Amino acid sequence: MPDKLLEVKHLKKYFKTKKGPLRAVDDVSFSIGKGETLGLVGESGCGKSTCGRAIIRLNDPNSGEVLFEGKNILDFHRRADLRRMKQEMQIVFQDPYSSLNPRLNTQDLIADPLVINKIGSNKEEIRQKVLEAMDMVGLEKRLLDAYPHELDGGRRQRIGIARALVLNPKFIVMDEPVSALDVSIQAQILNLLSELQDDLGLTYLFIAHNLSVVKHISDRIAVMYLGKIVEVANYRDIFIEPLHPYSQALLSAIPIPKRHIKRERIILEGDVPSPVNPPDGCRFCGRCRMAMPICSETSPELKDMGNGHKVACHLYDDKPAETTKPAENTKSADGK
Repeated sequence: MPDKLLEVKHLKKYFKTKKGPLRAVDDVSFSIGKGETLGLVGESGCGKSTCGRAIIRLNDPNSGEVLFEGKNILDFHRRADLRRMKQEMQIVFQDPYSSLNPRLNTQDLIADPLVINKIGSNKEEIRQKVLEAMDMVGLEKRLLDAYPHELDGGRRQRIGIARALVLNPKFIVMDEPVSALDVSIQAQILNLLSELQDDLGLTYLFIAHNLSVVKHISDRIAVMYLGKIVEVANYRDIFIEPLHPYSQALLSAIPIPKRHIKRERIILEGDVPSPVNPPDGCRFCGRCRMAMPICSETSPELKDMGNGHKVACHLYDDKPAETTKPAENTKSADGK
């Protein structure tokens, strides 16, 4: 793994409710190397987006550490420190239409971060930076005066990406940036993000629920369930030999694009526990087909199984890393 740009340690983000604290992100730890993409996946409501927003302090966490280039940004309180931090850590939102001010045209939308951060000495310099950002994301100059409602979803999302890039960040949270787009447009945006990463050396936290999309763009994948990370590995190990029962169930739902080849589907039974009152043991215990008595009593810790493959499951408590390390396999997850 390359040098760490971002390291998250024991991050917690709770929300107050009448029934008690809602534990959206509960003791999450992971790291991302410079120039790397970490995919964060899980079903709706598991805390993926909240985790991304907490990392860049859109929602301030309750506790934990977020080390960016070795500095804990949760200790920043001075406005100047926060402003510098937020210039280097940006976010692209899921819905490009609701994240853009409908009263601003393309030029003003992309220039807004520059104006807020007082970058650019005059209007012409700001306009030039806007044009450079538009060129990077493939937006035509003729769209400078266009408003969001006049554009399609792909162009609106390119504005969102340009708005994040205009401050020259090092790290970007991609909060399901293609889920609201047509499939053909999704491919264009994903290819654009890969090209930008190669050209600018960007680091991504890519949040999604579509595993095929995550496989396409990610170097490593973290699987999240009800506020906790249950498995982390490089994308090949996750797709070839997932260890956690929840990861196995997620991957079993991906169709294989070949005739006469079917994957055994794992159907999860039961309901997702409430994040306000989660179970004492493993949070997946009530839906797991391989649950043991200890699963309802003790919450498993992330255990390194070798090759950077980590899993939080009692099935591997007594197994040394060398016996559970994913086997070398050149076949892809769909059997090709």
